[in-house]
Amino acid sequence: MKNSILNNRPSLRAEVEKTAEVAGLLWQKGWAERNGGNITVNVTELIDDDVRLMPAIAPATPIGQTLTHLRGCYFYCKGTNKRMRDLAREPMQNGSVIRILDDCQHYEIIADNPVRPTSELPTHLAIHDYLLQKGSPYRATLHTHPIELVALTHSKKWLEKDKATRMLWSMIPETKAFCPRGLGIVPYMLPGSNELAEATLRTIDEDYDVVMWEKHGVFATDVDAMQAFDQVDVLNKSALIYIQSLSMGFTPDGMTDEQMQEMTKAFNLPK
Repeated sequence: MKNSILNNRPSLRAEVEKTAEVAGLLWQKGWAERNGGNITVNVTELIDDDVRLMPAIAPATPIGQTLTHLRGCYFYCKGTNKRMRDLAREPMQNGSVIRILDDCQHYEIIADNPVRPTSELPTHLAIHDYLLQKGSPYRATLHTHPIELVALTHSKKWLEKDKATRMLWSMIPETKAFCPRGLGIVPYMLPGSNELAEATLRTIDEDYDVVMWEKHGVFATDVDAMQAFDQVDVLNKSALIYIQSLSMGFTPDGMTDEQMQEMTKAFNLPK
């Protein structure tokens, strides 16, 4: 890539390319129609002194809130109105690296192109601020539209706290093992709104890594974009098993509470 921030920075390049791979997987799954979905990765630990001296290539933009733990942080972000399938092919033409300014209220784009980040950036950054405040190792936030999980939220039955978690865990042992905190639920709110961001923060604070937005999609956090994708993929696999069972004419029994408790003890799971 000519004059790219990724040149001669193998760790940063690897992280962006991993994120681009996830974008391609989301498209292949059918979870990223048109420009649907967002990914934001905290790449601060991969930034060197030369990058810190890079000038902005677009005017500073207000975040809409003060995020004190993000001072001087750097993020790779999917661009607004950009498609995941295009991000997978050309990550620096469909995304950008941004820097949070010292006032913790504005960001500026520093590379590679003045691609404005996702319209849901304030939500993503608020979650990143919370994660840093808590000392979490999580550096990636992912929003996508997994078909079967979204379908579940069209039934009030699955919007009750931990009702969907219990069912999803019971479909296959791997779900409880690899998504041990389950699926948090946020009632429908206007996409991109401060209310949605605040509700997502409250739900993550209840000890969830993946939050379901009713009739919309999921918001997942993890150490990188691939790990966040894996959590959503495993949860959606359980939803698929449940729905496939219904289509075959029966309601699946699922694992018993005793069997799931055995899993919790055997693998030292948090819930």
